[in-house]
Amino acid sequence: MKILITEPQSALSVRAALLPEKAPANAAFLWRWLETAREVPSIHAIWTGPEISCPIPSAQVAGEPALPAENATLHPQPGDVVLAHVPARVWGGNPDPIFDVGLFYGPGARMFFPIGWLAGSVAAQVLPEDRAALAEACGRIRRSGACTITFARAP
Repeated sequence: MKILITEPQSALSVRAALLPEKAPANAAFLWRWLETAREVPSIHAIWTGPEISCPIPSAQVAGEPALPAENATLHPQPGDVVLAHVPARVWGGNPDPIFDVGLFYGPGARMFFPIGWLAGSVAAQVLPEDRAALAEACGRIRRSGACTITFARAP
């Protein structure tokens, strides 16, 4: 099972393999979420380092149960696609749970947020042959600001 991650202005177009053997609930969540292609407003992260943060709009995940930590990391590696879940009311009293897909593209990343350390689940990994393109496109996103990233099931 693979997903396609694209953003036209930065020329981002990479494939990632889900990791159901290491993160079964998180990979299943992503696959279920991508029954239809999804557009997600995204931005370069401030706290976590070389990451494009893609917080899933609440309407797209309404009613989804909390996700367990699986294949957990505090220090994602380049190419890791990390799913972070924050329960309702934990971050600034937000009444909705937060589901965030992190695209990590360089060394030195960390799962540190304004609320502290939060282990994320490595639910997928960008294919090795696509990682250089990921780093280049994410660098362009970092320099240009916010964007909209499309996630879809890869054909």
